[in-house]
Amino acid sequence: MMDAGLLTMSLKERDRLGVIRQVVEGRLAQVAAGERLLICVRQVRRLVRSYEAFGAAGLVSKRRGRVSARRITLAERERIAGLLAGPYQGFGPSLAAETLKERDAIVISRESVRAIQIERGLWRAKRRRERRVFGPRERRAREGELIQIDGSPHDWFEGRGPRCSLIVFIDDATGKLTALRFALSETTQAYLEALEAQSLEHGLPLALYSDRHGIFRVNAKDAASGDGKTAFGRVAERLKIELIQARTPQAKGRVERANQTLQDRLVKEMRLNGISSIAQAQAFVPHFIARWNARFAVSPRDPETAFRPWTGSKRGLAECLAEQEERVLSKALTFRSQGQLYAIKTQGPGTALRGAKVTLHHFIGGTLGVRFKDRFLDYTAIGPSRGPAKAEDEKTLDARVDALAARLAAAVQPPQLHPARS
Repeated sequence: MMDAGLLTMSLKERDRLGVIRQVVEGRLAQVAAGERLLICVRQVRRLVRSYEAFGAAGLVSKRRGRVSARRITLAERERIAGLLAGPYQGFGPSLAAETLKERDAIVISRESVRAIQIERGLWRAKRRRERRVFGPRERRAREGELIQIDGSPHDWFEGRGPRCSLIVFIDDATGKLTALRFALSETTQAYLEALEAQSLEHGLPLALYSDRHGIFRVNAKDAASGDGKTAFGRVAERLKIELIQARTPQAKGRVERANQTLQDRLVKEMRLNGISSIAQAQAFVPHFIARWNARFAVSPRDPETAFRPWTGSKRGLAECLAEQEERVLSKALTFRSQGQLYAIKTQGPGTALRGAKVTLHHFIGGTLGVRFKDRFLDYTAIGPSRGPAKAEDEKTLDARVDALAARLAAAVQPPQLHPARS
């Protein structure tokens, strides 16, 4: 007749039973049994005594069928399910477990969260397609040697505010976020604002690693004029920062993966904090960067930093970051820029400035500076200038059309209804 203990045994316990039987029958030494079962000799002796007293049932785990002492209560489980279906709807198991611990003082493993989400139909595993395998590139050794940069257009406010782009700067050696900048679209100015914030806080990196968008390189093969550099490229050259373009998105995988994580975590944290505008989001950025770096950053192989601290003034950095272009003053001391006609202010006749070459500084904040040799000249706007409209690309088109739609909506007034005359 079969021992009742055999019916409830696992495969591991059945293997253990065969070894213990050999020990009891004297066909196997206790030391050899311990080596075979990967347990100590004292444990072998305990199993032998249990087998001799209770048979096969003595080798069955006493915890089987018992409720775990760490099992959450039904009330606590219902509370967690309510949070996952409410304010934490759409959170992944890892982020949900972290948020429950931080905001609600509920300590629960991510697998327990996943089980509750699956049970309530709140989570489904993403179907992953087979992808081409790219060999990993080793991180740079020092912080500040290489900063990966990219723009991430997304519905960051989930419909509570305008669609916009997030400019992301991330250090290759450590995975630290060095700058985040929200902007209506991915433009040169947005990247320069992020570069300014990083330069003032961390310093100047040795190199920036980007895609091959027109912000970073001249893509026209038949370009016959110019110096072959974009406005951003000339700024990088003035700051002695090497600008490197990747051939594929996978080559700058660190910032691409960061974009995916930001579109998950940052979106949900802004939802929990009631953030619905670019200004509010930008004010929240320092707090989020500190939390991100504490959570995901790693130590560099070489502790020496490669960042070069900016030793000049903030005004000096602004001049380096400004988009610069040359103009020749007319006999009337006028010049044109971006559809506007300007005139230089002078105390006297200003004949010495006729035909002079000046450098226009388009500062990040939107102001214009006119530099002649080592000084800035006063000027005034005197009227619009005729010229072709600025060309748009796929990264700025949406912002321009949205602005146009908003102006038209504001211009259209509802008809006034007059009360009928009696």
